[in-house]
Amino acid sequence: MLSHWIRGHITNAVQSLGEDLDVVDAKEPIVKIEQPASLEHGDYSSNIAMQLAKALRQPPLQIAELIKAELLQQGNMQNLLSRIEIVPPGFINLYINWEAWMQQEFELPKCSAEKIVIEHTSINPNKSAHIGHLRNSCIGDTLVRLLRRVGYDVEVHNYIDDLGNQLADTVVGLLHIPLSGEHGRFGDYCWDLYAMTNKAYAIHPELAEKRIEVLHDLECGNSNISWVGMLAAERIVREHLEDMSAFGIQYDLLVWESSIVREGFWHSAFQRLQKTSLFYQETEGKLAGCWVLKQSAEDQVQVSMQKAATDHAADKVLVRSNGILTYTAKDIAYHLWKYGLLDKDFAYQKFSGDLWITRSYGIAEKSFGHADSVINVIDYRQEYPQAMVKQALQALGYAKEAENLYHVSYGVVSLSPSSAAELGIDISDGKSSYTMSGRQGIGIKVTELLDIMEGVIENKRTEQSGLSSREIAAAAIRYYLLRFSLQTEVVFDLEQATEISGNTGVYLLYAYARANNVLRKAQERNLQPNRIPVKIISLEPAERALLRHISSWFDTLHNASKELTPNTICSYAYQLATLFNNFYTSCPVLKAESALQPFRIWLTAKAQETLGDALQVLGLPAPSRM
Repeated sequence: MLSHWIRGHITNAVQSLGEDLDVVDAKEPIVKIEQPASLEHGDYSSNIAMQLAKALRQPPLQIAELIKAELLQQGNMQNLLSRIEIVPPGFINLYINWEAWMQQEFELPKCSAEKIVIEHTSINPNKSAHIGHLRNSCIGDTLVRLLRRVGYDVEVHNYIDDLGNQLADTVVGLLHIPLSGEHGRFGDYCWDLYAMTNKAYAIHPELAEKRIEVLHDLECGNSNISWVGMLAAERIVREHLEDMSAFGIQYDLLVWESSIVREGFWHSAFQRLQKTSLFYQETEGKLAGCWVLKQSAEDQVQVSMQKAATDHAADKVLVRSNGILTYTAKDIAYHLWKYGLLDKDFAYQKFSGDLWITRSYGIAEKSFGHADSVINVIDYRQEYPQAMVKQALQALGYAKEAENLYHVSYGVVSLSPSSAAELGIDISDGKSSYTMSGRQGIGIKVTELLDIMEGVIENKRTEQSGLSSREIAAAAIRYYLLRFSLQTEVVFDLEQATEISGNTGVYLLYAYARANNVLRKAQERNLQPNRIPVKIISLEPAERALLRHISSWFDTLHNASKELTPNTICSYAYQLATLFNNFYTSCPVLKAESALQPFRIWLTAKAQETLGDALQVLGLPAPSRM
């Protein structure tokens, strides 16, 4: 990691000035390294001198000169730098000796032997998946790939809420609402049935009472209704897995919510919570008979500021007065198991391939769970329930586990006015976006989007010898959902999503295929792309810009893994593809002068290797040709 290496040397130089300053002795280095936008300002730059000016009571330029002098005394620093420039008001600009850099082997920092459990997707098993669900899955799967790439042991969970209101609504529909028509899959049938059921509740209030009966049956199990629910859920889950598999998304374990309840996980958690002062049963008021988790004064203020919904009251209900568990209650028990803190375990069965599921019977000797850290990918609307799980862990005395529980929050996907209009939604109110609603049957199914995108790709392709149009379509959709910052609400527009130029997944694939084509032709001429040139005869701006960006790849990987930001990898990959295409256009490779050719072929290979690494982390294919 080049910038990490430079940061370390500058930190040493600052410390060697001998000043007894808190900012110098801090455990976390305050030195910031960046790559200037203009090549004229160096390959890397630091403003540390300006940060220290007030504490040292010296002009930034003078401090920068002192740091430069210290750096020049560090022998290995001299080998990798061609020069150091100090420019007003105190920037330290560093220029890399790229010939020396090419001979260096940089590595990612070694990870601890920690095991991380990542939970993502977790779609209600009551109807087909839509594009909002897909954003969750793409974010989660990319985090899995990212953390595995930097060295962590990662286990992937998909939580199946087979006891929730949504499945209960679908079961009510299956039992009481007639629906006919052409549907390719069971999940698509349930998509329409679920919407019809929710509309019927307003007309036939007695159906809403059926939902309560179904919820009780689902939780108890072993009745006609519970079997209908289980069969429906399992069929829909298999279709969800097919949808996600098309985007390269896989899991290690499906955790069924019913297993948590029926195997006594919640009972064990309940007994532990009863011993704390924060968990008690209300005896009066609208929550009479409910078991609730008391909030601290600080948390109550935060909830008030967030204008929490009624079911996110200041005192969180874990068990309703009718005995039905809330989602949060089951989630608390689940997280105690994730950390290996319960004296219970599931039994496991193979579901398909290498994928396992929790069952009441099966193999018991599996090493799932027992995490050191847990990451949950859930949209921002679940921030408060996630905080409740963390608080429950703290109340039970598991402070370390609570600290290592991370909620990767993200903005939901809504529809642009044009996309909403295509689905028949009234857009006369002039909103900038329209929320998808399963209860109203509003949304774009994952399979529908993939079909549409495949058609767009097929119509625009001039060559059919590489990846299939469907594979390219899946890559384009996946990248589109990943490239936005996590907190951004993605306003999904069909026309924009199906573009294949600009900052798109298709653009990255073409760049990789172009590099591969150059290297294939080089090998046909018996040229060796991976041989590191001893000398760089000259360095064009496009070559230097590409080198500089490649040198920051490990730093980008490391930072993205710490910040849990997949979009950081998207930004890096897009810039890399752009810089490579600029290099390809302005610097002939196979037609270069003989003295220049070895370096340019090697640079092409290095760009392809780095872009391929980024594509793998993003879950995109690395095509030999398009």
